[in-house]
Amino acid sequence: MSVISEMTREKWLLDTFPEWGTWLTEEIESEVVPEGQTAMWWLGCVGIWFKTPGGANISLDLWCGNGKRSHGDGKIAVGHSMANMSGVRSMPPNVRNIPHVIDPFSFKHVDAVLSTHNHRDHISAEWAAHVINSGMETVDADGKKIPVPFIGPEKSVETWLKWGVPENRCKVVKPGDVIKIKDVEIVCLDSFDRTCIVTTEVIDGVPEQLEGTCPTDLDKKAINYLLKTPGGNFYHAGDSHFSIYFAKHGKDFDIDVAFGAFAENPVGVLDKMSSIDILRMAEHLNCKVIIPVHWDVWTNFQADCAEIKLLYDFKKERNDYKFHPFFWQPGGKYVYPRDKDKIYFHHPRGYEDCFDAPQNVPFRSFI
Repeated sequence: MSVISEMTREKWLLDTFPEWGTWLTEEIESEVVPEGQTAMWWLGCVGIWFKTPGGANISLDLWCGNGKRSHGDGKIAVGHSMANMSGVRSMPPNVRNIPHVIDPFSFKHVDAVLSTHNHRDHISAEWAAHVINSGMETVDADGKKIPVPFIGPEKSVETWLKWGVPENRCKVVKPGDVIKIKDVEIVCLDSFDRTCIVTTEVIDGVPEQLEGTCPTDLDKKAINYLLKTPGGNFYHAGDSHFSIYFAKHGKDFDIDVAFGAFAENPVGVLDKMSSIDILRMAEHLNCKVIIPVHWDVWTNFQADCAEIKLLYDFKKERNDYKFHPFFWQPGGKYVYPRDKDKIYFHHPRGYEDCFDAPQNVPFRSFI
């Protein structure tokens, strides 16, 4: 059989997708985290994997999907947050802009699955299915084996239940709740994701009507998290917009690293923080490092982190900033506090063993 005769669409998909295969899974599973450190990997969008010296593995907003794959009828879905927000009716061109850096079905272990909210790029049916069907377990505070918990606000739990996650595996959380997972303490805090407020339920094709109402249920829809670990405290804001209440969280907690959703908002919508919002978020939280995420994933929202660096350099002396930004790449590893002074991430460049073995070239100065 020739390569041509054996090639099919199905073979192409299996051979090339996900684009990173098990590369990152192997790296995460083989990582031995030193005492006093915490390792993190950016999985794309706002998905972060945390690993601690005590062997805690926590996935937060891991997402394995994509955006638009067809022009369809050219219409936005009924009840979509952007349709409600600005009255748009045409389909937005949000095509996935980055490769899948993980194969969710290749992981052998996780201790907790966290979701900030149930928007499609912050929660994963694929990941939930693998965690459930593979029978993954963790241990409780007494060291007893238990099924891996799914932790999130009420709407995230409703989504997991709809997908078939057993109710006894789900934990509904609200601001003020604290959960212990091995050597990690998870503190649940207020979210400022105002897009969630205008995300409506659709019944028989008719969206919930918001006009004339004052929503009071954001705590049921979205949560921010603070992960207290042996390597530091990490604040994950999900899709929060800027809020002055970040300053309250900054006064209540010692925050080392914060993750904020940054993007270039198209005309007529406000869904992510701008560059100046990211800097204000960091200043209000009184964190040491601010990491912009979410800018990578959607073609119609993609932003340039150089804008944050430009404004940071312009304002840092005048405003006496006590923090600095870190500019990551999807699939990259960040270890805190080891990497606390880094500004830019670069994937490992390799070839460290050059000239450890004999060359095979016509002459030494060949290149």
